[in-house]
Amino acid sequence: MVKEFEEKAYWAIILGGSSGLGLASAYKLAAHGMNICIVHRNSRAEMTEIETAFENIQSPGIRLLSYNMDAVKPENITYILQNFKEQAGEDAKIRCLLHSIAKGNLKEMVSNAGPVLQSDDFVLTLQNMAISLYDWTKEIFKANLFAADARVLAFTSEGAVKAWKHYGAVSAAKAALEAIARNIALEFAPYGIRANCIQAGVTNTPSLQKIPGSAQLMQHAIQRNPFKRITTPADVANAVYLLCKDEAAWINGSVIPVDGGEHIS
Repeated sequence: MVKEFEEKAYWAIILGGSSGLGLASAYKLAAHGMNICIVHRNSRAEMTEIETAFENIQSPGIRLLSYNMDAVKPENITYILQNFKEQAGEDAKIRCLLHSIAKGNLKEMVSNAGPVLQSDDFVLTLQNMAISLYDWTKEIFKANLFAADARVLAFTSEGAVKAWKHYGAVSAAKAALEAIARNIALEFAPYGIRANCIQAGVTNTPSLQKIPGSAQLMQHAIQRNPFKRITTPADVANAVYLLCKDEAAWINGSVIPVDGGEHIS
């Protein structure tokens, strides 16, 4: 396998990289020579499995740093970036900032059986799943840690433009995420930073499984998809890798479907 990133001291910072799309992307980028820094939030009971996964990412010449911290708190962002500088070394540059945070509220707007969405639920979801992309981009930029040709990537979904039950707060956050990424693409372009969103198809991840009716969503996706299967984390990780290559430098400000054509029917 070609490790085109190996000799460039490139790093990827992956926010929410302990499972699903973020973890699959970490494996893919590391396989091509990129060093990996994962920020995640998991309980002690989950850490044995996660630490095994992190060990499997590492190979000769590949470094991995991980921080089990809330990625949204400003003081944590400051600490992580300072520690990253110390651990990664002066030559380290961040080629890819990948936003894969999936912390949001899945309450219904109207319910006879349980609590309904409140304003605070929207605020929490927007902060975690949208505004944090800008917070990290801004702080990495201020710390002069981006590579000369850097990529800011974020995972969105078809729910940004379609209404799904239980998805109101997340839908708002995904729409905001796409808007923030577009403005990053515009305003940071003079500094060599490209920003794009990947619209993943329905993928069987821990985040999807938390959505009520996820089994029905997957079945519907199979029926719609020209290839008659759902998207896999590896499918999406392949797109992350492609967008990190030199040849993808002219892709900026886009929402790119990675779903095998699920969105066309």
